[in-house]
Amino acid sequence: MTTDPNDLSARELAARVRSGALSASSVIRDTLDRVAKMNPLVNAIIQDCGADAMAEAEALDARIAKGEAVGALAGVPVTIKVLSDQAGYASTNSCRIFKDVMATEDAPFLRHLREKDAIVIGRTNTPAFSYRWFSTNNFYGDTKNPHNDTLTAGGSSGGAGAAVATGMGHIGHGTDIAGSIRYPAYACGVQGLRPTLGRVPMFNASSGDRGVGPQLMAVSGPLARRVDDLRLGLEGMAGYAPEDVWSAPVPLVGPTYRRRVALVKRPGGIDTDPRILEDLDRAAAIFRAAGWQVDEPAEVPEIREAVELQIDLWLSDDHATKLRMAHEEGDPGAIALLEHYAPRAEAIDAKRFGEVFQRRATLARHWRHFLQDYPVVLMPVSAELPFKQDADLEGGDAVARLWEAQLPQIAFPALGLPGIAVASGVVDTVPSGVHLIGAPWREDVLCDAGEVLERGFGFPGLVS
Repeated sequence: MTTDPNDLSARELAARVRSGALSASSVIRDTLDRVAKMNPLVNAIIQDCGADAMAEAEALDARIAKGEAVGALAGVPVTIKVLSDQAGYASTNSCRIFKDVMATEDAPFLRHLREKDAIVIGRTNTPAFSYRWFSTNNFYGDTKNPHNDTLTAGGSSGGAGAAVATGMGHIGHGTDIAGSIRYPAYACGVQGLRPTLGRVPMFNASSGDRGVGPQLMAVSGPLARRVDDLRLGLEGMAGYAPEDVWSAPVPLVGPTYRRRVALVKRPGGIDTDPRILEDLDRAAAIFRAAGWQVDEPAEVPEIREAVELQIDLWLSDDHATKLRMAHEEGDPGAIALLEHYAPRAEAIDAKRFGEVFQRRATLARHWRHFLQDYPVVLMPVSAELPFKQDADLEGGDAVARLWEAQLPQIAFPALGLPGIAVASGVVDTVPSGVHLIGAPWREDVLCDAGEVLERGFGFPGLVS
């Protein structure tokens, strides 16, 4: 009897490979067959790693046959976002101007995954420069939403979201500076975890150190169809690495915590869509039925101002160079976003940058205190259901409207807090979900809470 790898969680699959019940070669062969079937429909994987993956799987099977110990992710097929270094592949960030940026070594999180015997089957699409919530570019083309190709697959890790939704790998690597893991998970109807800064080490030797904003706010993390796959993916990626100066060897499991949730339906006063409000009420009921306390506090710490700090830290950091490169690439989405914020960027001076850092510390402190009382905050991922594809190119106030809708995603990277997007289901081909925020280093709490919701909402189905 054959076993479809997608019928198993990543943990179950790895256990069967370790025991010899499944061969890594058969798992990877079946996954690559799945890629051949599904990828032409969604264009999620844009650099093929199939030959290397089969060679690694055969080598892993040989080690197992010899009785050697193998890792916790033995034979698990994963994808890597095309902006990250993988030895022998170009770290293009979906830009033609970076097509010759060849990596000679793996990024540290990928090294950790390989040490645990995960196998990379492909590299996934992003918007050019990973700036947008739409994974379209002039180099590799558009990634399609697996449920509805008139909608965005999300960005910037849209390729990762579409890949895991269609069974092209159990775990997709993504990055998140303003929602780029959580939003593709939401848009593709899967699960996505943004870890705490320093949890998953990031460094691209091919391009060197990043600017101030990305150093403080950009993280790597997993997308998957199951919350336990997120947990295992985080275990695989995490750990101290000397290349990343923010990397910290913090335990993955913290002390016991109070099972108390703060329900915030309209954070920052956003106009949350009625279906999302229903999802939040369903989530609250699921928590209560599982024995968790759910409150709607009259006041929560400031969130809207955190978005303004995020914009100044990220988009205004060396904005002129970003805009010049966007024009060199000729990408309309990147140009539209950066030109929208150009006047603001020109007004940033050293004094304002100092004020941003001071105010960031104040807001982060307020949220840390709040999270001592409420270890989980339940809120929307976005004020809107997944956007129409390329909605940010519609002119006028389109960019401003989308950034307003995405306030819950944008704010928390500036405050140093982890978050998880949990799928609530697909209705009339439109996915939705909810968002959980937790205290720094408490991804374990978020995964616990996410699994409670997953049992209530149901596991995301495989898109075929």
